[in-house]
Amino acid sequence: MIRFDQVSMQYPGGHDALRELSFELERGELAFITGRSGAGKSTLLKLIMRMEKSSRGQVIVNGQNLARMSRRQIPGYRRRIGVVFQDHQLLFDRSVFDNVMLPLQIEAYDRREAARRVRAALDKVGLLKKEKLNPLVLSGGEQQRVGIARAVVNRPQIILADEPTGNLDPELSGEIMKLFEQFNRIGVSMLIASHDLALIARLRHRILTLDQGRLVQELTQEEVTATRDVRP
Repeated sequence: MIRFDQVSMQYPGGHDALRELSFELERGELAFITGRSGAGKSTLLKLIMRMEKSSRGQVIVNGQNLARMSRRQIPGYRRRIGVVFQDHQLLFDRSVFDNVMLPLQIEAYDRREAARRVRAALDKVGLLKKEKLNPLVLSGGEQQRVGIARAVVNRPQIILADEPTGNLDPELSGEIMKLFEQFNRIGVSMLIASHDLALIARLRHRILTLDQGRLVQELTQEEVTATRDVRP
């Protein structure tokens, strides 16, 4: 589904954000990317979104080499990917319903079908009864749920999340991660950047650890489970 083959990313001025990074995310898999601030997590996600282009190496998504993707192909490619941000990036001049509707409006969906999808997405995240509210009146956790509903409303093959629980308390963080697992169980591939090691270790999915742009540790799902089980 997603493959990085010796990928390096160097920004102007000589800063190496990623260095010879190789890994693969299988179709339908959920994995975490972790590491300190500046380790390269956000750059990795930007390369998958084709917001950045690697300096060296290959990024392959669904068999397509992103370096060979034309500018015209990028918008259609991005519509197959749902993105969840730490700061939600909601629009506060419109309702919860209209925030979630936005990706479908861009794709010019039939209004009736779009409304059905929006309400189904809001129902999945437990906010169907709050569709008419302005996001400003929601809690931080609820705002993040709106962001998740918006990310899944067009039924993407892949969901990328960049520190989606960074501003939430432990209880809300756990609830958000459970939502991600629900979507993963129906076949959505997921890559989640997070610095919350205690939380992601409890969830027992593969963990890729970056340090200064390099992959320094990779724990399989089985290894994460074994590590968790031997702790007192």
